[in-house]
Amino acid sequence: MPLMQRLVAELIGTFWLVFGGCGSAVLAAAFPDLGIGFAGVALAFGLTVLTMAYAVGHISGGHFNPAVTLGLWAGGRFPAGDILPYIAAQVVGAIIAAFILLQIASGAPGFELGPTGLAVNGVGAHSPGGYSLGAGITIEIVLTFGFLIVIMGATDRRAPAGFAPLAIGLALTLIHLISIPVTNTSVNPARSTGPALLVGGLALQQLWLFWVAPIIGGILGGFGYRAFAGDPPAA
Repeated sequence: MPLMQRLVAELIGTFWLVFGGCGSAVLAAAFPDLGIGFAGVALAFGLTVLTMAYAVGHISGGHFNPAVTLGLWAGGRFPAGDILPYIAAQVVGAIIAAFILLQIASGAPGFELGPTGLAVNGVGAHSPGGYSLGAGITIEIVLTFGFLIVIMGATDRRAPAGFAPLAIGLALTLIHLISIPVTNTSVNPARSTGPALLVGGLALQQLWLFWVAPIIGGILGGFGYRAFAGDPPAA
């Protein structure tokens, strides 16, 4: 596919991930009696990736995440020359999603954009469970590493065909079930950037963490899978 088509697919896919995932937390989980709750938010994030992987994955590869793009490069599955355009498209998609989500949320009576609004990621005072910086860095690295192992394995030519989006979507659901209490779950620098830019303050000050840790985990996962599983045989 031409690069421009792939970039549009990445923008749309990342928009859907942030709008659907963060939107479930901001809009649908806000009501104790009617909300979808913690598990529902985790499932929503998984469903965004699953649905868009089937919808546009055949166009762009379905990264929707700078850490995934860099991890696939580390695993020998993605060319270095396309990394920056992919990441730019992903970040733009995330920002657009956060902006539209803010406009919708602002329509509720008495809405105020607080320091943890729009489902921003954070540690310390911005961690849902009050977890430390060290805990946040560790869990983001470990879970992004695991995410790349799943992605690399599920999309390996030796794996059963057609089931990769299911495995990847369920993996992201599991990741959120584990880490929402710690960092509100990033494993995706673009997902963290969109909301943080609009909320500002401490969310923006801590944004570096949600670039550095997922990228480290993603690259380690890509190199790790390639090291122990090897390159798939030629088709």
